[in-house]
Amino acid sequence: MVNKVGKSGDRRKARKSYFTAPSHVRRVIMSARLSKDLRQKYKVKSLPIRKEDEVKVKRGSHKGRDGKVIACYRLKYAVHIDKITREKANGQTVQIGIHPSNVEITKLKLDKDRKKLLETKGRRKNKDSKDKTKVGQAEVAMQDVD
Repeated sequence: MVNKVGKSGDRRKARKSYFTAPSHVRRVIMSARLSKDLRQKYKVKSLPIRKEDEVKVKRGSHKGRDGKVIACYRLKYAVHIDKITREKANGQTVQIGIHPSNVEITKLKLDKDRKKLLETKGRRKNKDSKDKTKVGQAEVAMQDVD
């Protein structure tokens, strides 16, 4: 059940929107968590994954392996990591697709657009945390009313 306005909690609708999502929406869906040190540095929990990010696989049969993202396959919701391959029956090696939710970004490929995104997301996070911890003068005054 989703409590957001304009969002449905219907499983059928959620699955339809996931499987029929256009490329620019799939980019956001294909977000991965940041490692602890990156999280502390940028104050951001997750980012859309991108080619040339360095990642570590956290779930699945390839758990614990790390490498560089060589392709983001939006159509299949998969990322290809350079050292994770398998051999076909004819001897040819192929990349194995891994869903971005199963990996953790350990090193970011930064450019000006991504730096700007990190700044805005980090700033928004800091603003939210300040609002939660700050006790207004009106609230203090209301406590003395009783």
